[in-house]
Amino acid sequence: MIGKTWMGRLARVALVALALPAQAGGIGDRPGWQVFDTDMSYEDLIGAVTGAVKAHGFGVVTQAGPTQAAARRGIEIPGNRVIGVFNNDYAVKVLARSTAAMIEAPIRFYVTENPDGSATLSYKTPSLVFAPYLDDGGDALADLATELDGHFLAMAQAATR
Repeated sequence: MIGKTWMGRLARVALVALALPAQAGGIGDRPGWQVFDTDMSYEDLIGAVTGAVKAHGFGVVTQAGPTQAAARRGIEIPGNRVIGVFNNDYAVKVLARSTAAMIEAPIRFYVTENPDGSATLSYKTPSLVFAPYLDDGGDALADLATELDGHFLAMAQAATR
């Protein structure tokens, strides 16, 4: 009986341990990603990204992040914001090449706060995001994704200067 009780407790402890959040590292190098480490604060980088997006003729379509909701629950986590960016001209062009590919719009910038108070900007390149749809959209979609790569790189560079 004692053996079964001990095993049951051990199993519960193991389940609880598995449910705890892992300590996440930084973004690091990832194939198809662009990553920009900055000396900017989290809030300043968010402002710089939204400004760069507008200056380059794109729009912020969505914004989401768990930081404020977690704080309302009494949980403190580093700043974490996903900023969805696109424009209607490119939406129409993507749809002309692949209806399925449009599920990937908006393309997302990712702003993360680092332990030292600085922030990192990262994103998956449009070429990576649209790669699964090249069978549908062919070279025309690949060319469009490459064009978008240039726009997103320009926005990221402007935001992180």
